[in-house]
Amino acid sequence: MRLGSGAFAASCVAIEVLGVAIFLRGFFPASVRSSSRTGHQAEPPAPEPLAGASSNWTKLPLPLFSKAVIVLIDALRDDFVFGSKGARYMPFTTYLMGKGPSHSFVAEAKPPTVTMPRIKALMTGSLPGFVDVIRNLNSPALLEDNVIRQAKAAGKRMIFYGDETWVKLFPKHFVEYDGTTSFFVSDYTEVDNNVTRHLEKVLKRGDWDILILHYLGLDHIGHVSGPDSPLIGHKLREMDGILMKIYTALLTKERETLSPNLLVLCGDHGMSETGSHGATSAEEVRTPLVLVSSAFERKPGDIRHPTQVQQTDLAATLAIGLGLPIPKGSIGSLLFPVVERRPMREQLRFLHLNAVQLSRLLQENVPSYEKDPGFEQFVMAERLHGNWVKLHLKEDRSGALLNLGTKVARQYLGALRTLSLALSMHVAQYDIYSMVVGTIIVLEALILLLLSTPQVLHRRAELEVPLSPPMFSLLFYLMFLVLSAIHVVVCTSAESSCYLCSLPWLAAGGMMVLVSALLCVITSALAGMVMDSTFLWKSAAYPCSGWSEVGLLLLLGTVGHVLSLGASSFVEEEHQTWYFLVNTLCLALSQETCRTYFLGDDCELKHCFHTEPGTVGATCMQQDCTACEAPRAGQAGKGPWPSGARRGHVHWAVLAGPWLVLACCRLLRSFNHTGVQGAHRPDLGHWLTSSSHKMELSCLAALSLLMIFMLAQRGCSPMSKVALALGLVGVFCYRAAIGNLLFPWHLANRGISKATPTTSPPSISQQALWA
Repeated sequence: MRLGSGAFAASCVAIEVLGVAIFLRGFFPASVRSSSRTGHQAEPPAPEPLAGASSNWTKLPLPLFSKAVIVLIDALRDDFVFGSKGARYMPFTTYLMGKGPSHSFVAEAKPPTVTMPRIKALMTGSLPGFVDVIRNLNSPALLEDNVIRQAKAAGKRMIFYGDETWVKLFPKHFVEYDGTTSFFVSDYTEVDNNVTRHLEKVLKRGDWDILILHYLGLDHIGHVSGPDSPLIGHKLREMDGILMKIYTALLTKERETLSPNLLVLCGDHGMSETGSHGATSAEEVRTPLVLVSSAFERKPGDIRHPTQVQQTDLAATLAIGLGLPIPKGSIGSLLFPVVERRPMREQLRFLHLNAVQLSRLLQENVPSYEKDPGFEQFVMAERLHGNWVKLHLKEDRSGALLNLGTKVARQYLGALRTLSLALSMHVAQYDIYSMVVGTIIVLEALILLLLSTPQVLHRRAELEVPLSPPMFSLLFYLMFLVLSAIHVVVCTSAESSCYLCSLPWLAAGGMMVLVSALLCVITSALAGMVMDSTFLWKSAAYPCSGWSEVGLLLLLGTVGHVLSLGASSFVEEEHQTWYFLVNTLCLALSQETCRTYFLGDDCELKHCFHTEPGTVGATCMQQDCTACEAPRAGQAGKGPWPSGARRGHVHWAVLAGPWLVLACCRLLRSFNHTGVQGAHRPDLGHWLTSSSHKMELSCLAALSLLMIFMLAQRGCSPMSKVALALGLVGVFCYRAAIGNLLFPWHLANRGISKATPTTSPPSISQQALWA
């Protein structure tokens, strides 16, 4: 079948898009969602297990707290609160956790550890996916059931100050709000002052039920200076003072209302050793969660150590503490220490509500839910719960009632843990079958494009796609039968649902036909290329190869780099791959240049190649080597190469090119170390940007701008040269105005004002250069 180059390229791109779409459908699995309606009308809560012929407590329990204040400190790591920094810079918070009425937890945040997905996890109790990283830049309104929506439906008045992401996620939910932007990372003072300035007024008022504060300053310091910056301690001390002010105000209100309030301190994600976040390191996923309330009074000698929980557990805990329904899509479990001081019947009621919600979610998302161990534990716990209620209604006050209640609570807690884990595994389970099929389609289309690259670049070229040879028919039918068998086996044995298995058989069969046809086209094209190359090798006077060493190196390097992106470690240290590939390429170019110009092997690179039109595979044919011969005496100045001494200089310049590139790459590596493993190492960038070396940085910047002007002004009009010069001068002036560089007169004044000249130790620069 003959196709034009444009139609062939468009077909390959369309196939690529189809393969990428199938791969992404498997890589971004469908999240766990409830099929119940998500409108504002609340569903009736699950009643207490049957006790005989009637059920009791069909309504939600009363709220445990009258008011709640949630203080979310962006990028708050667990060791900032529970470690040495917390003891040093947050003494009041440390006192509350050690001796005050509080419960402390280490909440694990699932990746991606960026702000918007973490807010969703805290308020919905669900696990957002990696696609939410894109939405983090412009957060749409949150449509899933969440604590904020339930609170508004219950008539609670909510106030918010802080990161404007909350306002975008929950529009028209707050009676009062003031959002701050998170994109000015150099601002770590005003962005928090704009939140704190409202506290004095709001804490004195009583016309609110939930107050949410989101502080961004700590995250901004981490991005700019890292977790070891002295600014971290100042910010933690500031946050400690704010927590003390809020706790004191809540205690004052408790004396007036005689009902406990709740103060929540949490972080959305942590902070890596380089100050960033988004990955899965322990520093990024471990966040503190501290709940403070007078209802958590401890007895003398009661030592409470932080326990490991999931960040999604906060949504269920807040809902129960505020007397709200648990969000329908929540996979979190109740933090039992919050309700352990309540009467046994209330404890079991809270646990039962959470277990019913998780079991319903499991039934709606897992086909074989009856075989799940968590569901079996829930059924057993519910049966025991009914027996306990029956004894309780008989007013049995014996020890058997207490023992049975304790057993039921343990059974519920085990069921909650198992159900939550099963739902988490379901969310994190990728559709491997769809990912493999999508990858195969993408690779097949890519190989087809690579094989046809010489022809497809010509606008009027036509390509012959081999669809008719007899070997194609046999190979096609064999591949189709094998793929059909694999599809049947996968779809009948897979415990979880696959996207391709849910497609109609006609669509699935079309997918198999496409994969088989592409494989046969590639096989036919490669077979033709191998046969043509064998014939030419035997008949040509000089051997001809379609791939040079440098070309083969580029192909293998590209394939290796693509494969390396399949591992997170190689992604984090991707610069090492680039360093290796660039160095290897420069050495290969140097070897080929030396062989070509100095060993008389010019003709090897000067062969002319002819590509037979009408085939996907390229055919290489030997031509004469007249282009390699030295130009005649009368054409010395007209040929492509200079003659005499000038030609020798050009040869030496070409030979020195790869080595010059190697030296420049080594210098660039020493300027700025990057990656998770090397960002903390000393380098020339840190040395130049230090306050004691502004003079050297200013001179280097001026020299660099001058070189840019000298290289860019060639061929420009006088007006363009003036505009270019003014623009480069403006760049230098701007950097000097913000304090990064020094003006020339500042350099002179600085030299005069110094009593004794100081020089940096040479070992620092040497260490940065050779690290």
